[in-house]
Amino acid sequence: MFNPFKQLTRPHLHNLAEAKSVVGWEQFCLRMENAKLYHVHELSKFLDSGIYRFENSNTVFIDPVRVLNRSYTRFRVSPSAYYCRFFETNVCSNPKKRKRKQKKTHMLNERELAADQRHQEVKPLLLIAHEALLAAIDLLNFVGKLNGDFGSSMKCGVEESFIELGRVWQAPMYEITLNFNQCSVIDQFREPRVLPLFNNLVANETGDDVEAEILDRTYILPRESCFFMGSFKLQHFLFLLKSDMKYPTLPNRYFLSLPIKQLTHSEGALVALWMTNREKLRDFVEKELFPTWGVKYVATIYWLKVKLDGSLISDLDLFHHRPYEYLLLGYCSGVVSLTVVASSEHNSTLQAVKGNQVIISIPGDYSRKPPIRELLLEHVPGPKTARCIELFAREMTAGWCSWGNEPLHFQESRYFLGD
Repeated sequence: MFNPFKQLTRPHLHNLAEAKSVVGWEQFCLRMENAKLYHVHELSKFLDSGIYRFENSNTVFIDPVRVLNRSYTRFRVSPSAYYCRFFETNVCSNPKKRKRKQKKTHMLNERELAADQRHQEVKPLLLIAHEALLAAIDLLNFVGKLNGDFGSSMKCGVEESFIELGRVWQAPMYEITLNFNQCSVIDQFREPRVLPLFNNLVANETGDDVEAEILDRTYILPRESCFFMGSFKLQHFLFLLKSDMKYPTLPNRYFLSLPIKQLTHSEGALVALWMTNREKLRDFVEKELFPTWGVKYVATIYWLKVKLDGSLISDLDLFHHRPYEYLLLGYCSGVVSLTVVASSEHNSTLQAVKGNQVIISIPGDYSRKPPIRELLLEHVPGPKTARCIELFAREMTAGWCSWGNEPLHFQESRYFLGD
């Protein structure tokens, strides 16, 4: 084996320290070359999957459009429709920007102090994740060109309000027509199928996209997916609609009645809950909601929101408008104990949940969450392939069941590019 310290007689090496510096430089160059190869490999995978994993880091960057497109065979999600908040060329954008009033500084109350302390604790993690993104020049160059990818901008139009349709007395009479691909090799899926729209499980059991018609509008259903559209009637409580909200919301206490235990697998299940930075809400989830659901908290994932140029959508320290949200993860135990689930002995493909993960992406439309289902499946216990459900869903995903009062919100054909 070659030993560089035996070559000290060479004129350009005068002492042991210089020899060591040469070896250190060689090791540095080797690490840089390996890092470059890793980056090229990850960028190549990113172009196909939409997921980029930073080396030696718990940080992941995702392109939601590419991730969502993997659910479809003949259609593609329109980037200009998904990223409409950041596309200046979007004809549907509102040129009038609301000016925020300057708020007077005030003393923080107890909950606000607790929220600020939590923010200070996670801030270094988010800064490191953001620095990793800014250092990935090739990735940033690609991200900056997203507004020029895959075709023209979204078609304008008034969205159908399924919330309002579900409230009228004619709701039970509304129907959805599933128009299957005529090239289907399965005879039972050659003819159109007409089904009740509300309070009915509507499924696309084929391996191809399905064009569905509702009141002269077309919607795209991904392969092997289903939805149940209807209000959550829990203990005779209904959604409370607020005029200043873009969608109906429930008071916190109503979430306690969600049938999580009945929906989860007997061998256990992963439960993921999106949450804002409100300390009151975090306190409610940790002390009341998860215990009532029988869920044991295991980790937090942070969603960091950036613009097309990689900069944060707002200042990191902006108190009431932080550029990140929380995703709380927990396990609902069944026959398989949480200890076995956490140790990954029950299933060799199950990965233990790591804390303090950061997911970076460009946000979509108002309150639209990034498609991180593939990342979550790595931590799902029980049989494979896992059966997954999204509550209060506003879009559909291949292989998943979407349950809520507007699961077709982002499935209208104007959000897609044709086959």
